[in-house]
Amino acid sequence: MGFFYRHNIHPFQECQRREETLRSWAETVNLKVIYQEGYELEGFIQSVVHREQQRCRICYHERLRTTALMAKRGKFDAFSTTLLFSRHQRHDLIREIGASVGKQVGLPFHYADFRQGWKAGIEASKSVGMYRQSYCGCIYSEKDRFYRPHVR
Repeated sequence: MGFFYRHNIHPFQECQRREETLRSWAETVNLKVIYQEGYELEGFIQSVVHREQQRCRICYHERLRTTALMAKRGKFDAFSTTLLFSRHQRHDLIREIGASVGKQVGLPFHYADFRQGWKAGIEASKSVGMYRQSYCGCIYSEKDRFYRPHVR
């Protein structure tokens, strides 16, 4: 069972493109997915503003908390995150926050280092023409990925 968290993804068209890609792929592999409703980008930005250096911690916490609550409601045995597939994410922080959230919610966080399949996953996604995002998702990661200040 999957869960698509969307409130941190900027711009909205990027959010839609990621969701459409997941919907298409999930259909081909017969994966059930819960898609978060709404688009509360303002809430994400308000929680990060003036704490931009902590944005990943804030984002991880909100994503994992929301996922854990959804999994608890669905009576799942545990919860996890696809963030653990990326070699660009901070696994130590994800693991710490996941364990803490799991304790608070009363549902264990399943940690696994899925990065070992990273290269094969990229090749597989490319071979089927899957859209691959080029930044984590938030407006700050988009800036980090694309903005290059001019040197004068």
